Amino acid sequence: MRNGFIGPILVLVLFAFSVVLPAQTGKQPEAVKSLPNLSGTWSHGLGSTAAGIPKDDAGGVPFFGFTKEEPSLQPAAMETYKANRKGLADPGSKGRDEFDPSNSCFPPGPTRIFTLTRPFEIRQTTGVVYILSETDHWVRRIYMDGRGHPDGYPSAWMGHSIGKYDGNTLVVDTADINENTWVDSLGHPHSDSLHLTERFRRVNHDTLEIDVTFDDPKAYTKPWTGKKTYQLQPASYEMKEDMVCDEYRKPGLRNDGFEFIKP
Repeated sequence: MRNGFIGPILVLVLFAFSVVLPAQTGKQPEAVKSLPNLSGTWSHGLGSTAAGIPKDDAGGVPFFGFTKEEPSLQPAAMETYKANRKGLADPGSKGRDEFDPSNSCFPPGPTRIFTLTRPFEIRQTTGVVYILSETDHWVRRIYMDGRGHPDGYPSAWMGHSIGKYDGNTLVVDTADINENTWVDSLGHPHSDSLHLTERFRRVNHDTLEIDVTFDDPKAYTKPWTGKKTYQLQPASYEMKEDMVCDEYRKPGLRNDGFEFIKP
């Protein structure tokens, strides 16, 4: 009677062993292994000039921008850009505070957030790639399931992003971006027609490169490109909490929670 149970028990043990073995040996399906690993927490290498402005990226790209060459703006957008930078002597300095949307507590938008000093984390799943920013704990979702941009999608601060893998590169297409943001921290404006193509690539284990194409015929005379580079942070690095305009709020002044105050 006891011998009758040995066969089924042995089969179950062998099946369990066959399931556990790939995990123990680190083997993964070919489809999983072929995807580029972009996950990690990424940040600029920080350093400041004598004027307190963060040093340029490698190649002389301003820390607050995407390119050394000035993109060609349409006349109305040029007037906006000039106003955003009026009186600023250093071409690498941030745009004027009084015109900065972030100083009015608006979100930075999908590309400007890459020209800020705080780090961001990339997490990859099968259907969605998440970009988690330390800045105001913003989350950006890049849908990887083959969908397109929905018809009639409302304007959003981070836009609507879809992506695919092209070899070792994550290619992201973003549209429907709220026009009340800057594309960088220098003060370059955009319209509601802005369309972004971003290419995320791990140059080596410790370096992430993001190439961006800005296509906005209402604000620029032709598409233009830019690049940013980031360094991998140690596995022990912990993202901090950040809240935009926190210093302008006092609790308990109104029944519904907060009241904005002047600093």
